[in-house]
Amino acid sequence: MSTARRIWRRAVTAAAVGSAGALLLGALTPAGAAPSKSDAAPSRIDGMPVAEYVEKYDHPMGSQIAKAEGDHSTEASKRAALRPQGVNSDGVRAQATVPGIDVSGHQQNVDWNYWWGQGKRFAFVKATEGTGYENPYFAQQYNGSYNVGMIRGAYHFALPDRSSGAAQANYFVDNGGGWSADGKTLPGALDMEYNPYGSTCYGKSQSAMAAWIRDFHDTYHARTGRWPVIYTSTSWWNQCVGTAQSFGDTVPLWVARYASSVGTLPNGWGFHTFWQYTSSPIDQNSFNGAYDRLRVLATG
Repeated sequence: MSTARRIWRRAVTAAAVGSAGALLLGALTPAGAAPSKSDAAPSRIDGMPVAEYVEKYDHPMGSQIAKAEGDHSTEASKRAALRPQGVNSDGVRAQATVPGIDVSGHQQNVDWNYWWGQGKRFAFVKATEGTGYENPYFAQQYNGSYNVGMIRGAYHFALPDRSSGAAQANYFVDNGGGWSADGKTLPGALDMEYNPYGSTCYGKSQSAMAAWIRDFHDTYHARTGRWPVIYTSTSWWNQCVGTAQSFGDTVPLWVARYASSVGTLPNGWGFHTFWQYTSSPIDQNSFNGAYDRLRVLATG
């Protein structure tokens, strides 16, 4: 990665994940304002046009799940996903849901006013992948969702065969995946899904994959004081992690299933916190609980 790229990344990361006071000050920016200079993506990265760079290196959340498992969502199933789905993260029956979206570099500069008008109240924004990719649109997306009024969080697309869980957790935190106790920033999410470059489980046994996730989990907690959210599908998790370790005692589950219900959950969890229920026309999610419980998750 070029020196110019790293300098730009540090600048927008500081703007996006600074102190709680700085974030609150940022919330005063008019929602429809154009991105500031520090929020604008560079035109070229590593000699490539930014769109080409994103197309080559950016794997959006759920992209490999949709390839492997298909998107069977319908308009009826999308409506069903916004109804409470059993027990919520407080261990009691959910009485409401909160709709949200997730985005990556492929969405470029997002029209946050539009999605707010569509009723979306939270957003997860891709920050990093492995230890070599940073979303060039991160600042516009992360700050823009916050400024329009959404509760926001960042996510990391894991490449467990490239480097350790600790290395990727540190890279994530250093490049936008931190957490602030401002009531509007969710703990970062770890995206565990099918390998876009090769074997489904990245060449790891179930015990080795579980150990990798534990390494990320513990390092993220040491850096931020919060446990990460884990995003996955039941099929991938049961193939690649199985019963090797359980994370249900500490980690909110974000399950991907593009159908009319969340279905059977991955081993270790008795309920889900988020559900990604479709990838059309954009990745859409529901938080399984009322808005005040989402604020609790953000506050810590």
